[in-house]
Amino acid sequence: MADRSLARRLAHESIEQGDALGWFESLYQHAAGDESTVPWADLVANPNLDSWLERSGTKGDGKQALVVGCGLGDDAERLASLGFQVTAFDISQTAIDWCVRRFPNSAVDYRVADLFSPPQDWISRFDFVFEAYTLQVLPAEMRADAARRIADLVAADGILLIVARGREPHEDPGQMPWPLLRDEFAVLGACDLTEVNFEDYVDDEDPPVRRFRAEYHRPQ
Repeated sequence: MADRSLARRLAHESIEQGDALGWFESLYQHAAGDESTVPWADLVANPNLDSWLERSGTKGDGKQALVVGCGLGDDAERLASLGFQVTAFDISQTAIDWCVRRFPNSAVDYRVADLFSPPQDWISRFDFVFEAYTLQVLPAEMRADAARRIADLVAADGILLIVARGREPHEDPGQMPWPLLRDEFAVLGACDLTEVNFEDYVDDEDPPVRRFRAEYHRPQ
């Protein structure tokens, strides 16, 4: 199991100071090139993305894809390998610099950006948007706005895929990363997105983790 103690401490301190996003850069700086310090840095594509891609048979065919909170870049590279023109962003400059060092010949456009104030030319631009584990590390009061911002980036006839930990309302949210409630996805239906599939399953991690994987489509 990944050691989340440093990430949790930095997140708690940053949130207490009124900056819910500043700890991402702090974490990557503390890591100083050691990916084991970053709990979500497995140096392989997210298996929940991989299994969805395999099942759906999705190919890029030159379409525009966006990876939200790209971390060290493995999901972005996976999509690029399928023929997508990929943009991947993170709020941490250190994370983006790390991606560029890891993949010096990459076709991915790695950017530093803030989900809550994305570039205007990203609005309604992307045919495929992937978000994993970003919403679940935001305080509860920020998630609906973050979800709406993500939805804004999906083009007409585009797909949004979200992966997160899941829980029931009566269950203790515990420590960051905070599992999401099924109801927290409802905001996406108000963003002109149609829910195509919502999966609630237990993955094969050790120990197993309950996951939500939700697919949305924006009609033309």
